[in-house]
Amino acid sequence: MSIQQLYQDFNIETASEGHKHNRPGWANVACPFCSGDNPGYHLGFNEDDTYYFCWRCGSHQVIPTLSKLLGISYDESRRLSKEYDIYRTTKERKISPQIRLKTHRLPSDTGKMKKNHRQYLEKRGFDPEKIEKDWGVLGTGPVSQLDKINYKHRLLIPIYWNKQRVSFQTRDITNRQSLRYISCPKNRELIFHKHIIYGRQEKWTEAGICVEGVFDVWRLGFPAFATFGIEYTEVQVRIIAHAFKRVTVIFDDEPQAQRQAQKLVAELKFRGVDAWNVKIKGDPGKLSQCEAEELVKSISK
Repeated sequence: MSIQQLYQDFNIETASEGHKHNRPGWANVACPFCSGDNPGYHLGFNEDDTYYFCWRCGSHQVIPTLSKLLGISYDESRRLSKEYDIYRTTKERKISPQIRLKTHRLPSDTGKMKKNHRQYLEKRGFDPEKIEKDWGVLGTGPVSQLDKINYKHRLLIPIYWNKQRVSFQTRDITNRQSLRYISCPKNRELIFHKHIIYGRQEKWTEAGICVEGVFDVWRLGFPAFATFGIEYTEVQVRIIAHAFKRVTVIFDDEPQAQRQAQKLVAELKFRGVDAWNVKIKGDPGKLSQCEAEELVKSISK
């Protein structure tokens, strides 16, 4: 039994092979919480770690989600989750820890940024030389692959923790690929990237600026760190609370992002961090460098 079998038995349409939301280890369907007239197959079920995540509205608990998807009660959802063997509690997952079977490495055809990578950064208002020096960013070529995943024509952003490269993230530079961002395969990560935060640890002080993604960090500089999206994890909250005494959260101005920012501020305050939310127009990564520097100065006062 599996989540795929459950969907088939209940006539729930899934993203078919070749669809941009059909990815190994995930079963994607239209999200019952936010799809409306645009299904999009944004709600994914991670078959390894047994959790739901919507790429538009965030994470959802398994039992309530099954209940809403199938139009059944919570009790029936629990029964089906056991019958189809699709859900394990946190306690049960700890009993059988995952083992990383593959060594950590970068995709093939990865090296120093070439002209097309540098032009992409320049178009976004970044200095390629500075990005390369400060963040160690690399580039992939036209035949870049790892574990049958196509990483061609991308910026490759190494992710370091405690001075060791533990993962990576990539960004399409052509704006023609279906997935803008593709991360390191999970079984090749030394540490799951959602269990750390992105930034230059050795440059941090007691005051930090929390943003969504790597481009936001590059724009705001060394005081900033990223949670790899607005859906932060409990582990990341603990890390932030341990690393900083004061935190300014600056997420995009979209309603969902602002709700998450306010939620994060509340959780950090609960842990004794002096935290607050600053709303700007758009997102930090799209500020000019002068605007970004002025913003950081105003926060530091």
